[in-house]
Amino acid sequence: MNRNILLALVGGLVVGGLIGYFIGVSSGSGSSMVVAAAVPAAPATPGVMPGAMPGAAPGMAPGTMAPNATQQQNVATLERVVLQEPGNRQAWVELGNAYFDSSQPQKAVTAYAKALALKGDDPNVLTDQGVMFRDLGQFDKAVANFEKASKLDPKHLQSLFNLGIVYANDLHKPDQAKAAWNRILTLAPQSPQAEQARQALASLKAGSPR
Repeated sequence: MNRNILLALVGGLVVGGLIGYFIGVSSGSGSSMVVAAAVPAAPATPGVMPGAMPGAAPGMAPGTMAPNATQQQNVATLERVVLQEPGNRQAWVELGNAYFDSSQPQKAVTAYAKALALKGDDPNVLTDQGVMFRDLGQFDKAVANFEKASKLDPKHLQSLFNLGIVYANDLHKPDQAKAAWNRILTLAPQSPQAEQARQALASLKAGSPR
């Protein structure tokens, strides 16, 4: 169940009007969840980065909204599963995805950490957790996750693109952002991520002081 879809539109970008996209990828083999009672995970819904959405729910990151009824049911089901089966790695991944999709970044980080404790070399889970670290404003941790994911799989395009976003917008290190995005162009010049990288590089160049 490899999810290569847009999960969050970066808002408030500071580099020359750059419009970039954060991409999350849920890991999995091809089946849905490996837990008997769980409902199928709801498809990810587009969101916006912190500060761009009004009315955060209590206990949630600024700019996020409360989960809907379907998301709440999915989360509750998965929470019961991991309580009964704490060694069920796939259930922890699905719970992290459910928290991700329902804009609960701190809980998502914790669930992904449980999954990574059971299997730490999964670039998809590392990337999704990195997106959640970024939502929480923990940019160094986000970078560490994306870099680790890229080291585990040098062709992992999502982690490279997200790495560039954090470097460009949050850490204000345009040279590192360029390096990440140019690597995508080298690895997969015809990919959707390469097109986004070209747009990001053009916007970064347009926003540079003259």
